[in-house]
Amino acid sequence: MAIVIVTDTWEPKPVLYLFIFFSSFLSLFLAPYFSKSASKTLSLFDAGSVSPSFLRFQRSFLFAYSLASVIEGLGSVFGDFEYVQHGIGREAMALSLSVGSAASLFVGSFLGILFDVIGQRKSCMFFYALHLFVGIMKGVTNTRNSWTNISLALASSSLSFSFEAWMVHEHEKLGFRQDLLNTTFWLMTFFGSASLIGSQMLANLLMRNAEKGIVHISLSAALLAMISIIYIRSSWSGGQLASTIGNYRAAFSALILSDKKIWLLAWAQTCLHFSVVIFWTLWAPTIVADGREVHLAMLYPSFLGSQMLGSTIVPWLLIGPLSMYMEDCLAYAFVTAGVALSVVAYDYQEVGFLVAIFCVFHACIGMAFPSLARLRTMYVPNEFRGGMISLSLGPANAAILLVLIQGGYYRNLENSMILAMAAFGLFSAGICIYYLKKWSKQPQRCWHKS
Repeated sequence: MAIVIVTDTWEPKPVLYLFIFFSSFLSLFLAPYFSKSASKTLSLFDAGSVSPSFLRFQRSFLFAYSLASVIEGLGSVFGDFEYVQHGIGREAMALSLSVGSAASLFVGSFLGILFDVIGQRKSCMFFYALHLFVGIMKGVTNTRNSWTNISLALASSSLSFSFEAWMVHEHEKLGFRQDLLNTTFWLMTFFGSASLIGSQMLANLLMRNAEKGIVHISLSAALLAMISIIYIRSSWSGGQLASTIGNYRAAFSALILSDKKIWLLAWAQTCLHFSVVIFWTLWAPTIVADGREVHLAMLYPSFLGSQMLGSTIVPWLLIGPLSMYMEDCLAYAFVTAGVALSVVAYDYQEVGFLVAIFCVFHACIGMAFPSLARLRTMYVPNEFRGGMISLSLGPANAAILLVLIQGGYYRNLENSMILAMAAFGLFSAGICIYYLKKWSKQPQRCWHKS
């Protein structure tokens, strides 16, 4: 008698997607009606409270940023599949990723300083140009090499600061109200996450032909990058030089390096970046541990959907009935995200529980990104914003490089230990935000600053 072995492949129930996305859009549309101050309503919904010129500026910027997020998603969504397709093993994959991480550490950490001096609009163009180069190269060779890894790593480093710094510069140059920045910050997280989901959907359509799928994805990313370059050049004029390198260095040392509050903000940014990279590196191996069968591609939208939901919670906590100080909101988000990773690092968990924990983690990340951006606006002069962000990512990139070599290549670090390191970093970030509020003489609410 033959024995039939039935394998049960785990996949999320459709109700999970419905809950996340329905909650996100319900929060999005109800938030203006529960705002405590009529003058602080969300400009996305209340066109009468802001000038039409600001709405045009905001929507144009969000369109450009969404295109950048789609391009970034197309460059990374099938990274592991590319290595497997070409027969690259774990050690070789770890070394290949280490090359990109080293580029982020030794070059990417200083890109913010460079573009603070020559203009942040050029940093956005630099991001698109790198993806254009990678798309053409991969479309021709149908493979990843050291140059493409370096280019993708530098593009990711540029994305971390370029659009935020450029948007704030243009916002101030055009004379818009300071409090309107807050809406744009959380909308960046919301539309960025939605665009990453869209990039996965587009990649899935292009992967119907397995042999040519990677080529099609690469050429699509290159095409979008070219369209984005044309769009930005036609919509925005170039900025003037902010200063010379010598003047910038002297001012940066006096205003940034000597301010202990900015050091606390920088460490929080470091820990956030490290934890996000570690999550996207280890989430799949963690879920399929012990040979569990899981439809991983179906989990990606739920995580990013949770991040969208987290971003829509920010205005509720800062201007709604649950009004909180920004520092408190951010500290709670860091601690909750740290607890989520600690649970995963501590012991073996069922798939359903892991997915729920990871969704909580991403909801906290969705709250943290816009909150940190607003704190930077309060404490960091905008002419040094890019340099402060890129330098703060240096320690995170060094730790990521260490993890890739010791954990991925030599296998001296267990995945649970790496997740515990990320959790510890988030806890320390929460402590930093606590002391940031304590050392500030007059903490200000993000949405109440005019």
